[in-house]
Amino acid sequence: MPQPGLSIGYLAERTGLAVSAIRYYETQGLLTPWRNAGGQRRFERADIRRLSFILIAQKFGFTLPEIRDQLATLPGKRTPTKADWQKLSTAFRGHLDARIAQLETLRDRLDGCIGCGCLSLDSCKLYNPQDAAAALGQGPRYVMGDDAADLGIDPGELRADSD
Repeated sequence: MPQPGLSIGYLAERTGLAVSAIRYYETQGLLTPWRNAGGQRRFERADIRRLSFILIAQKFGFTLPEIRDQLATLPGKRTPTKADWQKLSTAFRGHLDARIAQLETLRDRLDGCIGCGCLSLDSCKLYNPQDAAAALGQGPRYVMGDDAADLGIDPGELRADSD
């Protein structure tokens, strides 16, 4: 008679993950297997979908804490229903939309000023004079969503003055 729950080996086979990766996700709080009478980990069938979600979210650049926060919205005491997954999907869509917007900004500004403070391009003198973007915080401020206008800098006005 087969034992209830899925073994970690079966889960690894179904998802293509190494057993060690599944154990790691467990230590990170992304999965909560139970133990059978023999002390072996057992997983629910829904954990296949959870692991698939983890893999997809990681490919999109989400961190394990971000993924854990999303998975925490699913019920822990029962198998998530389609409605549960739709609710997670709707919430996750906002995160994806923000990530897409950030990637589009990076794509569009990568050959110009990204507000990093390097001041190595001529356009940086216009969009980030004297590293003004540093007042907004660390990193590539304009790619992270800030704008020169947040500093009261009008690139058009600066460009006209530089002619």
